[in-house]
Amino acid sequence: MRKILIIGSGKSTSYLLKYLLDKAITENLFITIGDINLDNTKNIIDNSKHAQAIILDVFEESSRKQAIQDADIVISMLPARFHIEIAKDCIFYNKHMVTASYVSPEMQNLHEEAKAKGLVLMNEIGVDPGIDHMSAMQVIDNIKSKGGKIVLFESFTGGLVAPESDNNLWNYKFTWNPRNVVIAGQGGTAKFLQEGTYKYIPYRRLFRRTEFLEIDGFGKFEAYANRDSLKYQNIYGLNSTKTLYRGTMRRVGFSRAWNIFVVLGMTNDSYTIDDSENMSYRDFTNTFLPYSPNDDVELKLRHTLKIDQDDNIWSKLEELDIFNPNKNVNLKKATPAQILQKILMDSWTLAENDKDMIVMYHKFGYELNGKYHQIDATMVTLGENQTYTAMAKTVGLPVAIATLAILNKKITIPGVQIPITKEVYQPILNELKSFGIIFNEREVPI
Repeated sequence: MRKILIIGSGKSTSYLLKYLLDKAITENLFITIGDINLDNTKNIIDNSKHAQAIILDVFEESSRKQAIQDADIVISMLPARFHIEIAKDCIFYNKHMVTASYVSPEMQNLHEEAKAKGLVLMNEIGVDPGIDHMSAMQVIDNIKSKGGKIVLFESFTGGLVAPESDNNLWNYKFTWNPRNVVIAGQGGTAKFLQEGTYKYIPYRRLFRRTEFLEIDGFGKFEAYANRDSLKYQNIYGLNSTKTLYRGTMRRVGFSRAWNIFVVLGMTNDSYTIDDSENMSYRDFTNTFLPYSPNDDVELKLRHTLKIDQDDNIWSKLEELDIFNPNKNVNLKKATPAQILQKILMDSWTLAENDKDMIVMYHKFGYELNGKYHQIDATMVTLGENQTYTAMAKTVGLPVAIATLAILNKKITIPGVQIPITKEVYQPILNELKSFGIIFNEREVPI
């Protein structure tokens, strides 16, 4: 019996568990899921003889080490900051490891040690990062194999609400960690390359400089720049490209409205607000506006930010209830970002019957035989329900497929890895097609 340990049983694990359980008999697998909260897991396991759920606190060193020691391979579905201790344990006990998170500097520092032991530490094997890497590298390698030279690469991904569940003015609901949505883009300047020129967008301007995209059958989208597009220039082998841009997709109009929160300071996570537990939503909004003995909060906000009353941004703000004096924050010593997150969760939490959607858009420009060509590749995946979401599907399935491939010695390159080699991406992308995760490529006339 080959033992797989999954640490973390959040909302992205449903497809991961189902895939492995479906393969349990033919692949001789036994799956252990460890977390401090197993509510998301019990229904999926459903008394399977091939799986067990255990209470596991990642901070409780002895039980964590024992669980890792008992496994053949470890999957960490915890937040990224918790991976490093698990990775160190995996190296100590000679276990392979798989995560969907970005490679941190601390993780990269384990490369040589893992390589020396012949261990695969596979990272960035979810959706973004993950499917974006694999689908991009497949096209890039194909173009290069024909003698083409990549001069432009743009890549955009969005976790959004499915069209049939899109019923608010923002055309948005939370499909992943709300905190990450609220603080997106902070802590640095967005960096990218455009027509041979390095471009930089500070956080305060990030949501006012957007790209516009269209996907057949799903309409128009906008995208704002990710923090650092340039770090993938060497990784993707795009040293001669003139344009390199990675971004996050939203429906058109979202970014302009979101910028209101940025300008006011509501997304700030660097300080706490005194007496926040006793504030109403209206009090919170008023905190960021000038004092006036006569003007009400709505008037002050419109005047401060020069918003016309018939501007659809105003309707979006009102829809979120940020002027409501009867709704209380009830968070002690909270940061503005934490309070804003709570307010947004009132309106943007997926309802029981809501479905989510993952959209991805790649644009490749290349030169071949003296002529310029362009390929656009798009992917849309819709969720089934609140358990089997599009997010869980596109994160969990690549993780599961890679895990089994490592166990079966089909992925063997040791060390800290991301899925950019043909050995990794080709079989995974091929299998993902059977689950409806398919890229539609088309040549764009120039």
